[in-house]
Amino acid sequence: MSGRRHPGPATPPTAPARRTLLLAAATAVTTGALATACGTAEGRPPGEVAVLGDSAAWEKPMAAAGTAMKTVAALRMVPEVNPSLESFEQVVKSSLRTSKTPDMLKYWSGYRLRDLARTGGIEDLTRQWDRAVAKGWVDASLREAFTYRRRVYGLPMNLAYWVFFYNPEVFREHRLKAPESWDDFLAACTRLKRSGVTPLHGTADGRWPAFIWFQEILSRQDPAFYDDLMNGRERYTDPRAERALRTLQSFFDKDWFTPMDMNHPDAAAAMLHGDVGMVPCGTWLGSTLAAAGGRPGENLAAFVLPMADPKARPSVIFESSALVATVKGPDRAEALRATRTWLHPAVMKAFSHALQDGCPNPRVAAANPVIGSLAEKVRGDKMWLLNRFWEQGPPELVEATVDDLAGFLLNPSSARETLRTMQGRADEAWRVWREAEKT
Repeated sequence: MSGRRHPGPATPPTAPARRTLLLAAATAVTTGALATACGTAEGRPPGEVAVLGDSAAWEKPMAAAGTAMKTVAALRMVPEVNPSLESFEQVVKSSLRTSKTPDMLKYWSGYRLRDLARTGGIEDLTRQWDRAVAKGWVDASLREAFTYRRRVYGLPMNLAYWVFFYNPEVFREHRLKAPESWDDFLAACTRLKRSGVTPLHGTADGRWPAFIWFQEILSRQDPAFYDDLMNGRERYTDPRAERALRTLQSFFDKDWFTPMDMNHPDAAAAMLHGDVGMVPCGTWLGSTLAAAGGRPGENLAAFVLPMADPKARPSVIFESSALVATVKGPDRAEALRATRTWLHPAVMKAFSHALQDGCPNPRVAAANPVIGSLAEKVRGDKMWLLNRFWEQGPPELVEATVDDLAGFLLNPSSARETLRTMQGRADEAWRVWREAEKT
């Protein structure tokens, strides 16, 4: 998943001009999308199958997985990248209804995958999932994130934990260690601030990161409520949701955050240089940190944010992309063969080590010491894996609530108003989703 900044025009266009611009933009996106889809849909030579994704950073890891798959299944996966998020989604949603669809997709899990499964355009992979579980090739607790109506429609690609990165050298300088309790975490923030270090990275840059702090605080205070809220069983106007935003507001009041327009690469560099104390993000940020000079186990480490309620079930947010096979892809038979081999340890090792992220196959050694220690703690503490905010709930609701949370980050005194607005959107979005579920 990616995000970009969209600066507005210096002079807002008139309504007719806006409609003209939107029509032109839609035409351009659709034209480019279909061109990409057609290129994919021509099919690959025998022994190859294409995987369309939205991230250039995954191209080399996918190629590495393809090479490993060649050795274990005489089949090579070939990555194809459409780096525009909007164009990628247009390709997927428009081409599934035609005979010119990509063979395989790198997609999201959760409700976004369910939304795709409802089209009937992607394959049921339940047998492949069950086979992988029987072989010990996948963490069975991930199943729900890839399920629609009790059938599995995607296989996990990575397993990113959402954690707090920090620089152990900076922590030692300020007589700190990774917090083991919520009070330790608050105390670390207080000491870093007193020492002239901005304790925490917070941002709305790129739009999507606006959910991070609401997700992290709410899941630490009440993970069961987080799970219920994200699945439409609870309400944003509940006092527990307000408590999370009030806690976040208190962090603003203490001036613990970076400017809200600081992006993750800049925050990563600032953390390594000792200017920012902690950066919350998925473990996929590890490659960005390495590029900025981070050395796992030396000036780079990470911890799972401790529970604010010590009586609550230990939990951690996770993120996992889905490998999907399409029904109408030109190389359908080979795509299905690829799904039977994707979770093989040799393929998973090649992929996760090239990506430098966590692996859904518990038999594969970690890509680096930071990932290894995190995976060991998550499994050792039997943590409840909670899917990330972005994948939880009807996609149009998530998109809207991300914007609402971005507004809150820019005006932290608006907690109740923000939550009322979010619940109003949720009422309508869940009504539409549940009506569609009946068909």
